[in-house]
Amino acid sequence: MSGQPSTRAVSSPLVCTLPLALCAAVLALLILVPPAHAQTGTVAWIWPTPADNARLTVTKSKVLTLTLAASTSGAAQVSIDPVGGLPPGATISLYADNGTSRAVFLWHPTQVGDYTLGFAASAGGASATPRTYRIRVNPDIPYPHVYALTDVRIGHWAKVLRRTVVRSQPRASARAVTTLGLLTPDDTQNLVLVLGGIDLSPTRTWYRVRLPILPNNSTGWVPREALGDLVSVNTHAYVDRATLTLTLKRNGTTIFRTIVGVGRSYWPTPRGEFYIREKLTDFDSPTYGPIAFGTSARSNQLTDWPGGGVVGIHGTDQPQLLPGHISHGCIRMRNADILKLARLMKIGTPLTVR
Repeated sequence: MSGQPSTRAVSSPLVCTLPLALCAAVLALLILVPPAHAQTGTVAWIWPTPADNARLTVTKSKVLTLTLAASTSGAAQVSIDPVGGLPPGATISLYADNGTSRAVFLWHPTQVGDYTLGFAASAGGASATPRTYRIRVNPDIPYPHVYALTDVRIGHWAKVLRRTVVRSQPRASARAVTTLGLLTPDDTQNLVLVLGGIDLSPTRTWYRVRLPILPNNSTGWVPREALGDLVSVNTHAYVDRATLTLTLKRNGTTIFRTIVGVGRSYWPTPRGEFYIREKLTDFDSPTYGPIAFGTSARSNQLTDWPGGGVVGIHGTDQPQLLPGHISHGCIRMRNADILKLARLMKIGTPLTVR
């Protein structure tokens, strides 16, 4: 009834009807057993919490997001808290569910420098070892920001997602160099080697790409949205027309070398920087061997050939002619060697012809 004090049942005091010595022993045991509500479980960090002492970086104009999670085997809710408080401009939000808690730390730093942040997880008197993170706040990236994506050790390539005009400079009003389609002349997925990029703003990026056209060694610029995700490759192939060899390197270390045949003096294999554009199999003619790689190189003489005189790397049914200047410009290898190369070299691999 409103306004009346609430009542509750009160248990009567414990009365021992046993012999005095036995009663004392029972009471001692009861004292040694802790009440159920005082029992605690263990607390542990779980995924996606970064490892202790992880080093993180963020630019001053960006927001650092750090997600931590912890669980307990006990009944209490896990609390995740910053050690020593939050830095200026930071917030932390806690989400708990069924013995597991997740904290999302958001920080928009205002000062460049190195920072150390700690976080603790606890529940019902138990706790996990605190996690500490070293955070470096870098200056804002100035725009335009220019960077390289391909060198002698690592390359980056991307699929062409839509028919797009390649420009001579990273702007839509620049001179058109060529047009990239979705497919190669052999109806395989078209791709380009991405040499570098320029960020004009946080949302506007152009990529400088190597082009499979004449004149050889042509490059141009395409908007980022015209290409798929960048794919990295750590191999680089070298063809030496003087020593008649092909060498494949991985991370700068030679992993494969063999003799080859190259173009005759009047149909020379072009010199320059190219890339592996496609991989073809199941030929009707034994002339090409079991596998052929299409490259971005083009013959300067046989421009009326199908596909515009694509220079390929392929096997041969005349291995006795190797090494030598024997082809129309393609690079010929023994069939056993092209099969081994196919296991080591992926599409997108940069190719240097000397």
